[in-house]
Amino acid sequence: MSKKINTNCAKCRRAGVKLMLKGEKCLGPKCAFAKRSYAPGQHGPDSKRAKLSSYGAQLKEKQKAKRIYGLIERQFSNYVTKASAKTGDTSKILLAMLESRLDNVVYRMGLGKSRLDARQIVGHGLVTVNGKKLDIASYNVKVGEVVGLSTKGKGKKAFEKIAEKLAKTEAPVWLGIDSKDISAKVLNVPHVDDAGFNTKAIIEFYSR
Repeated sequence: MSKKINTNCAKCRRAGVKLMLKGEKCLGPKCAFAKRSYAPGQHGPDSKRAKLSSYGAQLKEKQKAKRIYGLIERQFSNYVTKASAKTGDTSKILLAMLESRLDNVVYRMGLGKSRLDARQIVGHGLVTVNGKKLDIASYNVKVGEVVGLSTKGKGKKAFEKIAEKLAKTEAPVWLGIDSKDISAKVLNVPHVDDAGFNTKAIIEFYSR
C-alpha cells in the first residue's frame, strides 16, 4: 500500500517549487519537496513532464500564487481585476495587494507559522489593527497602520514566548516589528523580490 500523500506537500511537488504552505516546516529536513522534488505519482522521478504551452506556463504560475496565498479563483481574479484598473505596473500592484492582506501581514510579522495558521489567528479574533480587533483575513492593511496581537491573544498559551520569536523574525523591509509591543507597522507599500511565481505571466493569463 502506498503512503498517503500530504495535500500541501503534493501541491509543492506539482508546482515544482516550495510554496511554504506549512511555514517553518518547509525549511526543515523532513520537507517532502526537499526529498522528492518531482511530481507525485506512481512513476516518481522517472515520469516525464510534457512541455508546457504558453497558456499552460501562465496557468501554472497562477496556480502557484493562488496556493501560496490560499485563495480561490473568484478571490484571486478579483485582485487581478482591481490591480488592472489602477495606474502603474499591474504586476507590482497585484503583488502589493496580496501582501497587504491582513492574514499575510500576520504571517510576515511572525505571529503565524504559515499563512493558513495566520488566517486562523485572525479569524479567532486575536489580532488588532490600530488597536481595534479585526477578524477579516482579506482586510487591506494600509501604510501607517499597526497590526498587533490582541489582549485575548497575549493570554493564549501558544503566544507565551512570542516576544522572543518576533525579536528574531526577519521581516520584509516594508514591515517594522516592535517585539516588545508584539506589533508591526506597515512602513511602505509591500513588495517582494522573490514572490515564488511570475506575476507578469499571471497578468498575461487574465489578459487573454
